[in-house]
Amino acid sequence: MTTILCVRRNNDVVMAGDGQATLGEAIVFKSKSVKVRRIGNGKIIAGFAGAAADGITLIERLEAKLEKHANQLKRAAVELAKDWRMDKYLRQLQAFMIVADKETSLVISGTGEVMEPDDGIIGIGSGGNYAMAAAKALYEIPNLELEEIAKRAMKIAGDIDVYTNHNVIIERICND
Repeated sequence: MTTILCVRRNNDVVMAGDGQATLGEAIVFKSKSVKVRRIGNGKIIAGFAGAAADGITLIERLEAKLEKHANQLKRAAVELAKDWRMDKYLRQLQAFMIVADKETSLVISGTGEVMEPDDGIIGIGSGGNYAMAAAKALYEIPNLELEEIAKRAMKIAGDIDVYTNHNVIIERICND
């Protein structure tokens, strides 16, 4: 129960994640969890929503796929999704992931989906739809930077969703 948001404009991408970790459905256990991180030699951003141990396991598995497939994000994501769907152990993991590099943003699920949004905006987790809707509206404001879009959208999600807080971590990949 968290919120992860990814916003892309051309080859610039920002991913934001809140820091709330809940124990069960009623206890805020930690307020500064890190659910967004750089992987693949720092050229890829990954964020997860769901059980923390499951999300970390999936990120580690994705990193292994990236090493095997020369940091080709789409290929590694498809291979992870296939394993996640077919492997008896991985099928039990309760998480979603967003991954992005300078060219691609993807959502990966345990049911085998690897999807790339048309507009470059993805939200997952309990507040994901709120953050995504806010980001879509903010995206239309001329000259509003991606980081500012992500910050404002995450604030809106945190104001609405009880499982999302305002301790937001933001990672960015810029077109150099």
